[in-house]
Amino acid sequence: MKKFLLIMVAVLGMAVGAQAQRAQFQIGYGGYTQMDNSDMHDGGKVNNAWGALTAGVNFKVAPSFYLGASYTFSSASFKHSDDNVYYHVLMLNGRYNYYRNSIVTLYGHLGIGVDISHVTYGDDSVNKCYFAFQASPLGAEVGLSRSASIFGELGYGAQGLLQVGFRFNL
Repeated sequence: MKKFLLIMVAVLGMAVGAQAQRAQFQIGYGGYTQMDNSDMHDGGKVNNAWGALTAGVNFKVAPSFYLGASYTFSSASFKHSDDNVYYHVLMLNGRYNYYRNSIVTLYGHLGIGVDISHVTYGDDSVNKCYFAFQASPLGAEVGLSRSASIFGELGYGAQGLLQVGFRFNL
């Protein structure tokens, strides 16, 4: 896991150095995540989670390609107990714009990373690591101004089946 995180930091460092003036900050919400659908909580039955909040930064490294990192947070409670699970997801993301006009940009998004599930059992707790990903073949971004836009993505992974949010050009 340390090697993966070091590679992610190195790639982001190269992207920041190459195109520092083309940074883009994003924040979004996604529903029905990878964590809801798979056992990423050390066993047991959980209630469906409320979704996932994601914050990330992207850097334009080519005319139609963005590279960046994101952090996603989600949580759920176990059925019939007061125990909880908290999901912390760090991912390296790539986004390719495949169609653009003056208003809308259509793109595909792929992210890979690690999910750190923090499970609490009363006074005890345990951390587990799992592979996390996001595959969104259909994404749309609509510019509101030169510095702000809204986006929506359909896909599957740690950031949700349907993700919506805002992007800000820095």
